Amino acid sequence: MPCVIVDCAIYRDGRRTEGPADFSDALDEARAAGDSFLWVGLHEPTEKEFDLITSEFNLHPLAVEDALKAHQRPKLEIYNGSLFLVLKPVTYDDDADTVTTGELMLFVGDSFVVTVRHGEGSPLAQVRQRLEQEREVLRHGPTSVLYAVCDAVVDHYIEVAGELQADLEELEAEVFAPLGGDTRNTASRIYSFKRQVLEFRRASAPLADPMARLAGAGVPFVPERSQPFFRDVNDHLMRANESVEGLDRLLSDILSAHLAQMGVQQNDDMRKISAWAAMAAVPTMIAGVYGMNFDHMPELRQPWGYPVVVVLMAVLVFWLHRMFKQRGWL
Repeated sequence: MPCVIVDCAIYRDGRRTEGPADFSDALDEARAAGDSFLWVGLHEPTEKEFDLITSEFNLHPLAVEDALKAHQRPKLEIYNGSLFLVLKPVTYDDDADTVTTGELMLFVGDSFVVTVRHGEGSPLAQVRQRLEQEREVLRHGPTSVLYAVCDAVVDHYIEVAGELQADLEELEAEVFAPLGGDTRNTASRIYSFKRQVLEFRRASAPLADPMARLAGAGVPFVPERSQPFFRDVNDHLMRANESVEGLDRLLSDILSAHLAQMGVQQNDDMRKISAWAAMAAVPTMIAGVYGMNFDHMPELRQPWGYPVVVVLMAVLVFWLHRMFKQRGWL
């Protein structure tokens, strides 16, 4: 077990204390004190490593299965004796333009909190450090951990949405810049960016319902005095989701504009090709007529025949060029 336990401590009256090494004894001690709770943090435990946690904290087997297998949507489940919440923290690599999601599960019960982390991007270390400096918050018990973790995850959603917005503005400027770059690469970047926004959306959008439930009444282990804090988190989540929706719509508009721009450019290219082909066709046609070697073509025997035909071809080509230029084909 030591390899998967990130941290384990009893918090009494808002202060961290080191309790017994045995989970059962530590939980009994926290419950006996009345103003204490046990917080156990785990990182990617196996089923065998999690068996002790399951038995000591009497966790529901369905919730345990979800916590071990991961790959869950954000959700809130209420079981007999515990509350199970799934969060998906996100991180954004600005250099690679990629959004990465992790998974964070919380079991909240009578005088205990168990957090299970999968992947990277978890804010748990910072949350624990910040809470240990805020005794008044920690005095609210396990609910304070639940609130602090949700608040940290959602606040980071807003930060990531801002970073995506900044990069999207650069992409938008590239799309509407004068043509001449690699248009295929631009289209690829738009599609790639849309996939990153979709990944972000899968993490933030399903969390709306759990946050609304935590902000309302009737959820065990969430006292009425804590509901305003979860309403604040829910407001921040709504802002993040609105930002993601706006990014998705803007990306669709940019993609449509890019494809329309490519269509206009192709039409311009076709008109130019057609204009040059028409100008080349006139002298070709005239030369083809006089290249058929008919016997009865009097002008072929005249001294002025060659220069007149050449001048005629030049005049016709010049006239076509001027006409196409005036109509914007060239």
